Amino acid sequence: MDDEKVVDATSNNEHERVSCMPDKIIDKSLQGELISPDEIAFLLQVPLFSEGSAKIIAASRRKSELACDRMAEVHTQIGLNIAPCPKNCAFCAFAEKNKVFATASQLSVEEAVASAMRFEQDGANAIYVMATADYPFAKYVEISREIRTNLKAETVLVANVGDFNIRQARLLKDVGYSGIYHAVRLGEGCVTSLSVEQRLRTMKNAREVGLSVGTCVEPVGPEHSIEELVEKTIITREASPCFSGAARRIPIPGTELAPHGMLSEARMAHILAVVRLAVGCDTPGNCTHEPNVIGAAAGANLLWAESGSNPRDTAEKTQDKRGMTVQDCIEVFREAEWQVLQGPSRWYPR
Repeated sequence: MDDEKVVDATSNNEHERVSCMPDKIIDKSLQGELISPDEIAFLLQVPLFSEGSAKIIAASRRKSELACDRMAEVHTQIGLNIAPCPKNCAFCAFAEKNKVFATASQLSVEEAVASAMRFEQDGANAIYVMATADYPFAKYVEISREIRTNLKAETVLVANVGDFNIRQARLLKDVGYSGIYHAVRLGEGCVTSLSVEQRLRTMKNAREVGLSVGTCVEPVGPEHSIEELVEKTIITREASPCFSGAARRIPIPGTELAPHGMLSEARMAHILAVVRLAVGCDTPGNCTHEPNVIGAAAGANLLWAESGSNPRDTAEKTQDKRGMTVQDCIEVFREAEWQVLQGPSRWYPR
């Protein structure tokens, strides 16, 4: 056997050995035990398209199905405004330093209400209302109150805003929100001007007033290390969320992070599957974004449709470019052999 064939044989043997090793970790997760940071790191390093990776993805799908009673959900998001935001998150189209949007604009109350009512009519399981981190909180509450008034009592509203204190958390609860979306993003404090402690404090404030927390390991780029992915996965688990998951970074052209590129949907499917296995069985949701079939097949049971502004889009109205509709998301789930819940989300208290 020549040297090249010896190398190939050794490589194949090693590939097979690593591929088969996840079994015990997978079994531990499916039995309801929390897997350790080292075990999470090991699963993340299993080679893509190996037998081990296939087992991880299959186990993630099984765990998601059991956690959500085999019913996926389509949530929606309305972006209220566009502004050159001084928080300067490097991955965000709204960042002042990224110079995507030079001037501020915002939806009127009537436009925001109409978008929410349209999403409700389209069959969304929950409606998120998003604003930039510097959007006036009092105005956000005012618009939210109008949106809530015009929707059915059972329709679930979720807030996606900047960090807030305990008093503001109570206002969100009082105006009719069932929960929030909030995340400690990859690179938090380095590629953003926000601190990890501040983000965690906001999640704590929400939980203290009875708002459920949805979160995610995001935005994942090719440059992120296994150590950081593990760290952020543990943070999502410790947030006691109603959903976790993983989403890739969409590069904004011309920005400092754009040269790093973007992970493939296949790689993200493996990552979101590991996050699903790392998070407890009492977390029903496992998200990915943007919607894609391989992610849903790998255990993502939550997708979003979007309208208005979008931090991953250079268009003022994302429904004209990147944003999918509710029906688009339902079709993605159908292609991935998921049934979609009819009616309000089961993951938020009402």
